[in-house]
Amino acid sequence: MNNSKEKQLNLYNFVWYFTIFSIVGLIIETIYCFATTGILESRKGLIFGPFCPVYGIGATLMIFILNRYSNNYFKLFFYGFLLGSIIEYLLSYALEAIYGIRFWEYSYINSNLNGRICIPYSYFWGILSIMLVKFIKPMIDKLLSKIPKNINKKCIIFILVFFIFDCICTVWAISSCKNRILYSRDLDIIEKSTLQKQVNKLESILFPTEYVIKNFPNLRIIDNGEEKFIRNLIT
Repeated sequence: MNNSKEKQLNLYNFVWYFTIFSIVGLIIETIYCFATTGILESRKGLIFGPFCPVYGIGATLMIFILNRYSNNYFKLFFYGFLLGSIIEYLLSYALEAIYGIRFWEYSYINSNLNGRICIPYSYFWGILSIMLVKFIKPMIDKLLSKIPKNINKKCIIFILVFFIFDCICTVWAISSCKNRILYSRDLDIIEKSTLQKQVNKLESILFPTEYVIKNFPNLRIIDNGEEKFIRNLIT
């Protein structure tokens, strides 16, 4: 019975890891962008919540896989370097396959692979893995152990429901925005059935183009065989 409860609590902790590091990752990404470019812009990965899921997924997987090397700094850095790079590359590929859009692009950095990953960020993943496993995880675990189990369960349910809702809305918002921009030049596509017109009207109210671009300023799509920023296609 105790083992079962322990496993359940660990599962709850992994949801917290994902949530915490998605938020922390967003803060880090925003600060880094401002420090290097002087531009303060949204670096979110979802339309509503303050999340940058690539950090949440990456950090959670690192904790799960690398915790066994908690006493070896070299292995933590080396495996973190590799694992973080693999996760970032696969997520970039998966997000592009789902949305038809790139969320980040490193082609401007010399040491990059297909613009999806680059050496400086891979070093960051290695350093992050040491900080995560050696220092941050134990601190978070200690704080989470103080949350009453009934409250913890309710929080986890809320987080999961909100995250699923946020993912659905994000896919919907980006898809509708992309369609408005790409197909607004084709009157035959716009003039569809009454139902389709109502759906398009609802989408424009729920997810205005300006709002989507404000949240995802670096979204890119393929237009006439060329990758372009969505923000540059608004007329």
